[in-house]
Amino acid sequence: MFPRYLESLLEELLHEFRVLYVTGPRQSGKTTLARLIATRTGMEYLTLDDPAILASALSDPHGLIRSLAARKVVLDEFQYVPGLIPAIKEASDNQRSDERGKFLLTGSADIFRSAKAQEALPGHMARLELLPLSVSEMSGQPRNLVDFLSAGDYSAGENRVEAIAPVSREQLAALVMHGGYPEVQDKSPRAKQIWFKSYIEGRLYKDFESLYAARGDYHSKIQALVPYLAGLCGNLLKYANVGNDLGLDDRVVKAYIEILDLMFIVRRVPSWLKSHSKREASQMPKLHFVDTGLACYLLGLRTEEQLLGSQYYGGLLESLMFMELSKHAAWAQEQADLYHFRDNRKNEVDMVLEKSNGRIIGIEIKASSSVKIQDFNGLVKLAEFAGDRFERGVLFYSGNAILPFKIGDANFHALPIGLITCRV
Repeated sequence: MFPRYLESLLEELLHEFRVLYVTGPRQSGKTTLARLIATRTGMEYLTLDDPAILASALSDPHGLIRSLAARKVVLDEFQYVPGLIPAIKEASDNQRSDERGKFLLTGSADIFRSAKAQEALPGHMARLELLPLSVSEMSGQPRNLVDFLSAGDYSAGENRVEAIAPVSREQLAALVMHGGYPEVQDKSPRAKQIWFKSYIEGRLYKDFESLYAARGDYHSKIQALVPYLAGLCGNLLKYANVGNDLGLDDRVVKAYIEILDLMFIVRRVPSWLKSHSKREASQMPKLHFVDTGLACYLLGLRTEEQLLGSQYYGGLLESLMFMELSKHAAWAQEQADLYHFRDNRKNEVDMVLEKSNGRIIGIEIKASSSVKIQDFNGLVKLAEFAGDRFERGVLFYSGNAILPFKIGDANFHALPIGLITCRV
């Protein structure tokens, strides 16, 4: 079993909050982790996949929660019965002020993302995302990339890294194709394809139907949309363009993509904007797939050679690195948000990491093993745009050296992608 670096934070927050909600895509490892925590802490484990428990929760949510009395409980697949939220609130309100860790909820759809749902448990609940395995978890490398980038000083001091191996194009392609779902990591190529097919047909379409009150022939629409979106990885998302290409109303496209976002199939990344800068930068979101292995399956890419020779390689590599940073952000010491940047002159930066103090780190991804000064052009434009909020810029590449650059008054580094695979 792979280590889950979110585990220690999860246990810590159970001692700080009355309710903890762990959300993430199907098959990301939530149930495995929830059972482990339940066994270790003595919590009772209940799953709404159990037809009897589901029937009870649907017919009498308050009665089910009251029947638990003082027991501390894991409620798995909580998204099936959003009507349990008022019952959870009632139980939380009735706890003593010093009681913590009453409920550990897990769900494969982010039902607490809405403001209305969050307001139901103000101050009582913490929310964590358990995404598919990170490259760092699969390689046993415990360095947190968000904290590493935030600390700076990459070539000296406590942040210094030694002996980083270069990563070949074939190795990068393999990382993209494997993805992070725990179930597929030890499967043969043929078995992986069967697993992904089952995941799409048995989980994605089924869950989509339960979350979206679709009318008419939604099934063929979603079958066309999901592979199309896999091909948009690393690109700006314009709903009208998607609608035109697929012959769909752009309002339907937006509604469907919002559900796919709630299901952790895709992730829409907002544009980074300064105050009063909306006219100077694009406000369109960028699209990434949460799991690049699933995206490769949807695009019909079955080998590393096919991936490397396709038009999708650059975007999928960017998605891999974006999601790696997203996974690290979940358990980092530094509180950070991720954006992208594109100004009205089409200068772009793949990712912008905004720290809790408002300062930013620009991040570019490059598959090449060499670096030229021109590769920092987008980061230089971001530095000019952000002014004193710009802290530094980094460019990830497939070489093995940490290289400092100074352009104007701004500091930049080329960093090896191998940082996520090499052990400390």
